[in-house]
Amino acid sequence: MTKSIAPRLQEPAGETQDPFLWLEDRTSKQALDWVHRQNEVTVGELQGDPSYQAAFETALDLMTAEDNIAVGAALNGHVYNFWQDRTNVLGLWRRTTVASYKTDKPQWETIIDFDVLSAKEGIKWVFSGASRLYPDFTLCLVSMSPDGGDASEMREFDIAAKSFVEDGFRAPASKSGFSWLDRDTVIVSAAFEEEDKTQSGYPRVVKLWRRGTKLEDATPIFEAEKQDLAAGGGVEIDGDRRHLFLARTIDFFSSHSFLRLPSGENRRIPLPDDVTDTAIFKGQLIFGVRSPWTAPDGTHCLSDALYSVDFERWIETGVLGPVETVLEPAHRVSIAGLARTEERLFINLMDNVRGKVIACDRVGSGWSLKPVALPENGNVGISHAEHFGASVSFSFTDFLTPSSIIWSDNDGETLATVKAQPARFDASPYVSEQFEARSKDGTMIPYFVVRRRDQKGPVPTLLYGYGGFEVPLLPGYAGVRGRLWLEKGNAYVQANIRGGGEFGPAWHQAALKGNRQNAFDDFAAVAQDVVRRGIATAASLGIQGGSNGGLLTGVSLTQRPELFGAVIIDVPLLDMLRYTELPPGASWMAEYGDPSKPEEAAWLGAYSPYQHVEADAAYPPVFLTTSTADDRVHPGHARKMAARLQAAGHAKALFFEETEGGHGGRGDRRPQAAQAAMRYVFLQRALTATA
Repeated sequence: MTKSIAPRLQEPAGETQDPFLWLEDRTSKQALDWVHRQNEVTVGELQGDPSYQAAFETALDLMTAEDNIAVGAALNGHVYNFWQDRTNVLGLWRRTTVASYKTDKPQWETIIDFDVLSAKEGIKWVFSGASRLYPDFTLCLVSMSPDGGDASEMREFDIAAKSFVEDGFRAPASKSGFSWLDRDTVIVSAAFEEEDKTQSGYPRVVKLWRRGTKLEDATPIFEAEKQDLAAGGGVEIDGDRRHLFLARTIDFFSSHSFLRLPSGENRRIPLPDDVTDTAIFKGQLIFGVRSPWTAPDGTHCLSDALYSVDFERWIETGVLGPVETVLEPAHRVSIAGLARTEERLFINLMDNVRGKVIACDRVGSGWSLKPVALPENGNVGISHAEHFGASVSFSFTDFLTPSSIIWSDNDGETLATVKAQPARFDASPYVSEQFEARSKDGTMIPYFVVRRRDQKGPVPTLLYGYGGFEVPLLPGYAGVRGRLWLEKGNAYVQANIRGGGEFGPAWHQAALKGNRQNAFDDFAAVAQDVVRRGIATAASLGIQGGSNGGLLTGVSLTQRPELFGAVIIDVPLLDMLRYTELPPGASWMAEYGDPSKPEEAAWLGAYSPYQHVEADAAYPPVFLTTSTADDRVHPGHARKMAARLQAAGHAKALFFEETEGGHGGRGDRRPQAAQAAMRYVFLQRALTATA
């Protein structure tokens, strides 16, 4: 399919254990020369295909369409939105009035034009968000990345003046966080110098930075441990009370929260380490737990439920309790998130991988719950909830229904659809179905199938999965997938394997650390069930996953290559015996385990794809992608895997590295459209040729 472009097995610096260790040097000339050679072959192979250009144009048209939904959040009478199209490549941060937003053609006011700013300063700035100052919200701390990665520069901006504040707050690019304490004080979660960082590269120290002083002179008020994931701080306003919260995030699933008292004491809130889904609402602290916990008053708290305590009472007395039940647990129902307006709390739930929202009121000394009247049997989310007002909006979509925004100005009492994405493909010939596959240990694994309702036999099919970090995969409309995949008569499958958050903490924990193999077995079981049902053959079944999902597809390649006809591995983790050496890999040890510990290295080594490449294996075609600027999952994983596959004689291993944009491919839509088109060209060629 392509000529071999594998490097020599022995490279400089005397490396013998890992001959491709040199590819971990993100920006060395040697590594980038290798990347450019790889890109040249892959671009020639995939962009040279006769179908590529039309696919690219379609993807770009859909990604930059003028009639895409402008998703926005209301604040103090305005709806704020970040917008990109073909003209505004790097995007506009803009706003309009709530009334105007609800019209077909809102009158937008540009706050920052990032294409103009980037042209002026010679840096392709990628907007990363803004913290606005209560109560008028005109002063902002704007974060923007110089390369699309997670590290961002911060500058103070005045919306009313449409300009950065001269001699205002400003900090260089880093993974630090910034929020307002008051007009003249910024809360800095600092990650500038090595002593400020955790071993994962995230903020370790929280400081108060006074206006007119130097950043390096900011006053430390809180510290996490070096081995922790991160430290952070922020203000929560509940009625007329302002609370400064500080957090020591131990790992992805455990943390300690503190309230900073007027005396300067940081008092720990006595909740379990694995507390989740917290909110302050009408003097109550609402919380959930990942594992059962007995509260000081004897209340037995369960996962997939919500509880509350009188927060004001705890501040005054230091006593936590009594505990009230806000939401009881239910079978296969999990909590997707919380959001609140000034007068109402909203609970986003997943019921057998379908969304719904519950409105929650504090009534006297108890709680009143009722469902919000939203569409059923799809993915329902909370788009925004105005903390200091009564507006709230919800999103609805499924695999065959374009996204819509359902708006309320009165805490969800009355609802109106104010935005609806136009259909990007004709969905009438297709059906969306939910099936279950029996995994190796007998667990039933749900998955969705989208295909033509008149399908007669096996067709090229794409199976997508993730299975990690308590993140659920939910039904969602994708115009690019519809146009470039479904319209060609192909099928799409989405697997809800263990490790994700579809059914709450227990579903995640079933594939945690030493149980990781369960997720891989689940994915294989879904693949086999898809074939058993006649939707695809093994030869016509392709798989795709990104980040942790890239690990999933990498393991699937090395463990069960006979099940698949093509494999896409996007921005992946693949060398699980060295992942903690590539920042911020150490932050994921609570998910995967610690390779420096022999017992944990044993289970990591048992599945780590990079160590299991075999020269005599019959691997299907593989397409690996990554980004030079990805500072979340290091590009060395994908680079080394591609090099090892090619060196072992697997010439069908293609590699492509985007030289701009971070882990999520933020920034210019053109390279995103190009990668999307290349993926579908790769799949169509591989699965049609072998079907």
